[in-house]
Amino acid sequence: MSYQMDDLLAIMARLRDPEHGCPWDIKQTFSSIVPYTLEEAYEVADAIERQSYDDLKDELGDLLFQTVFYARMAEEEGRFQFSDCVQAICDKLVRRHPHVFADTTADDADQVLQNWEALKSEERKASGQHSVLDNIPAAMPALSRAYKLQKRCANVGFDWSDVNGAWDKVKEEVAEVEELPADSPELAEELGDLLFALVNVIRKHKLEPEGVLRQANSKFERRFRAVEEELAKLGKTPQQSDLAEMDGLWELIKNRN
Repeated sequence: MSYQMDDLLAIMARLRDPEHGCPWDIKQTFSSIVPYTLEEAYEVADAIERQSYDDLKDELGDLLFQTVFYARMAEEEGRFQFSDCVQAICDKLVRRHPHVFADTTADDADQVLQNWEALKSEERKASGQHSVLDNIPAAMPALSRAYKLQKRCANVGFDWSDVNGAWDKVKEEVAEVEELPADSPELAEELGDLLFALVNVIRKHKLEPEGVLRQANSKFERRFRAVEEELAKLGKTPQQSDLAEMDGLWELIKNRN
């Protein structure tokens, strides 16, 4: 059977029907499904990273279902409907792309981003948000939020002139961490400052810290799994090995690629 958007909305309404719906779906609230929404977003990112487009199709459907879920609960409370979500995003896309839908020009992607940020700033001011840092979600992953905070400040000129200044700050923070004893109550704060400074370096190289760290995670996982495989050939597990042996295998595997 071929389904369309209206079918998904009807299925969602049936799932939430107080008499004939699903007990689990009926029980959910806006807050209770937030963890599922975040999980689905990460699964979309994972499918893209793996270049598994069959999985991506399914994961995008799961993410769409989350949107429909929120919209259905809002409709039940008389707040808004799914069609209002569609209206809102269409209005926003047209408004923030005047180089496509109006007479503004943008020569390249960087100019598009500058125009986008300027329009977002105007929108924040119109809604009573006057700080450059307003409307950055506190619930964002800390690494992504650090990147976002820095970008906002950079847009108004509060930024290193080049990456060298950012590197100098990293070195300064490393020195401050090294001076502290391991049991210092200030250690967590200084390590946080070091991470924040390193995000600045990544940003100045026009990279995105979440993506950089995901790549590092994948490389570490790939290499450690290879260490496990080498140990298995020797009839061992990591628990039956020691650091010297595992480190030696790690270096061998590292030199392969």
